[in-house]
Amino acid sequence: MNDRFLKACRREAVDCTPVWFMRQAGRYMPEYQRIRAKHSILEVCKTPELAAEVTLQPIERFPLDAAIIFADILLPLEAMGLSLEFAEGEGPVIHNPVRDRNGVDRLRVTDGQALAYVADAVRVARRALNDRVPLIGFAGAPFTLASYAIEGGGSRNYILTKQFMYREPEAWHRLLDKLAREVTGYLRQQIREGAQAIQLFDSWVGCLSPGDYAEYVLPHVRVIFEGLKRESVPLIYFGTGTSTLLRLMRDAGGTVMGLDWRIPLDEGWERLGHDVAVQGNLDPVVLFAPLGEIERRVEDILHRAGGRPGHIFNLGHGILPGTPMDHVAAAIDMVHKLSQQ
Repeated sequence: MNDRFLKACRREAVDCTPVWFMRQAGRYMPEYQRIRAKHSILEVCKTPELAAEVTLQPIERFPLDAAIIFADILLPLEAMGLSLEFAEGEGPVIHNPVRDRNGVDRLRVTDGQALAYVADAVRVARRALNDRVPLIGFAGAPFTLASYAIEGGGSRNYILTKQFMYREPEAWHRLLDKLAREVTGYLRQQIREGAQAIQLFDSWVGCLSPGDYAEYVLPHVRVIFEGLKRESVPLIYFGTGTSTLLRLMRDAGGTVMGLDWRIPLDEGWERLGHDVAVQGNLDPVVLFAPLGEIERRVEDILHRAGGRPGHIFNLGHGILPGTPMDHVAAAIDMVHKLSQQ
């Protein structure tokens, strides 16, 4: 098996820097679009064979060093009793958002049992990969899930979320505790069906101050990582806009930390400490640039990593719609060639 990715997660020496791209470019490949022409996102997520097929599509096309299971971070919210829809042109919509303590009380915790279809997809994908590359499982982190549950969808300022957090702290902690327990069980299922690493996506946590993160979020993320520590797989924790939160996020217990493009990789790694692996951190928009500019940016990130064991090359967030697929392939080749030991 190509185990560069797992070795880098453990901060072991590798022959060249491993690469995987969040979302793996899969959602914007023609093969995926053909499936989506016949099935909704939720149908793909809930059909293990389709989810596994989409998981493998980028691996068949690009020399990536890891695959990530096809799912959506909001699936646990539906399992807990919220009505989830992916509205055309609007993105995810929660039709019965959580706005008070009664809404929190109504949420059920299934320990991931209601999400067995994702674990099934992990098993099918792992078998189809045949150990070519490791398979990553994932889930949304408690704050990001809570923000969707409260706002009813995406948000720019998270006003409803923060109002709830400040006005109803007891209900807030109860909400995040439920989310943390659901996510822990969900990720444990993925690991036991074959996921060789997991990533916790905290996409929106960068909207918080360090003080708010420490008080309202950190204890609940710790619950997840503590609950998974015995599974002996790399635990990746990633957020965007989190430069001021990095040390606190490190304290949550992950073994690999994701860096977005808003902080130089060497500076972010220094803040975190070199006893942790890092992944990142190319700006996804750079993939739209000319190849010469992409190479310059790739080389800069590798230079900042300094050849230190424990760097996984990745984007600072997911691949964007319209990204040229030939630029994706070129960037992967650049990383491998420029980092050869």
